[in-house]
Amino acid sequence: MTSYLFTPRRVSLALLAMTLTAAGCQGTPSAQESMVATARAAATPAAPKVSCVDRVLAGMNDTQRVGQLFMGAAKLNTPPKADLDAMRKYAVGSVFLAGRSTAGVKKTRTLVDSLQKSLGETVAGQRVGLLVSTDQEGGQVQVLKGTGFSTIPSGKTQGTWSTATLRTRAQGWAKQLKSAGVNVNLAPVADIVPTSIGTANIPIGRYGRQFGSTSTVVSPHVTAYVQGSKSAGVLTTPKHFPGLGSVRGNTDTTASVTDTTLTRTGSNIAPFRAGISAGTGLVMVSLATYKRIDPQHKAAFSSLIVNQMLRHDLGFKGVIISDDLGQAKSAQSVTLSQRALTFLRAGGDLTLTVTPKGIPTMAEGIRYAMRHDPKVRTLVQNSARRILTAKQAAGALRCTT
Repeated sequence: MTSYLFTPRRVSLALLAMTLTAAGCQGTPSAQESMVATARAAATPAAPKVSCVDRVLAGMNDTQRVGQLFMGAAKLNTPPKADLDAMRKYAVGSVFLAGRSTAGVKKTRTLVDSLQKSLGETVAGQRVGLLVSTDQEGGQVQVLKGTGFSTIPSGKTQGTWSTATLRTRAQGWAKQLKSAGVNVNLAPVADIVPTSIGTANIPIGRYGRQFGSTSTVVSPHVTAYVQGSKSAGVLTTPKHFPGLGSVRGNTDTTASVTDTTLTRTGSNIAPFRAGISAGTGLVMVSLATYKRIDPQHKAAFSSLIVNQMLRHDLGFKGVIISDDLGQAKSAQSVTLSQRALTFLRAGGDLTLTVTPKGIPTMAEGIRYAMRHDPKVRTLVQNSARRILTAKQAAGALRCTT
């Protein structure tokens, strides 16, 4: 026996037929057909709208998707041709202005525009530009100077200001970056440097990069900095998760930097939670090892720290970026072909490298894994989507249709 399932659509059409019959409607066949067609259209669910990001992502090939997962250094003021060629060949989607420049806003904008033209791509009819970042913290860590750029005080000085003042100043600094074409600042520093360590903390305290020595000072200042920058259209990057304020060595120059004090739920997490609540677009993960959290893995390669703590404990939905995985001494324990892949497997999205010549090897490592492991293909897809979403927020992806 054949049963007939009366779905809402079929019920609507049946009711229309009965209505026409009961009313004795004998109009022309074309009129009846038109009414039935109208009923069909009304009863058919509308197709879900595809977002701009998903449309672009669907139009990308594997090279382009993997390329979105890298941020390569563009050395100021004239990036080497070999670096640009490597980034272009592997469709690298983000750049980091590295070094020091006193060229000012206008000349920096000229450079950034040339990078956008050279490395940006058109996919699915949409222009996909670059995330262009730099270190514009202040004090001894201010990459861009010259006409149009303020001289920014150190983080330690900024931490003595009211949050209202810092919010206003951060907005002004971000406007300068925006005028220069920079849409991501690899700041603020969210590390807490205890007074008992102070300048003995080589990566942060030695240079006064921290807002303060307690979470009650650092957290609200991270919030203010993120809010001010965001209001000017520049994405921020609280760093270096889960905190570099209690170590002695610098991961850039030391092979094994270990923290023995920070915990998964300690006060060191509060400034990052504050930055996430304020709407930061990115968070940077450190390359230190945290004995009381995951003694077996450096933070950037630890799924407990990247995926569980940052993505799940803190609920961060934005872009997780690594500290330098190209030249840093602390990254050398993982072979070059596996670094970006290991970071990706841990839950990371965007691999930062100050040596673009290593991108081909790292990218090929991911592409090889994609061909042999469907889980890696899914990770690439998800990370590329988060990065494209960040680009849309930063104005680097503007869908016209």
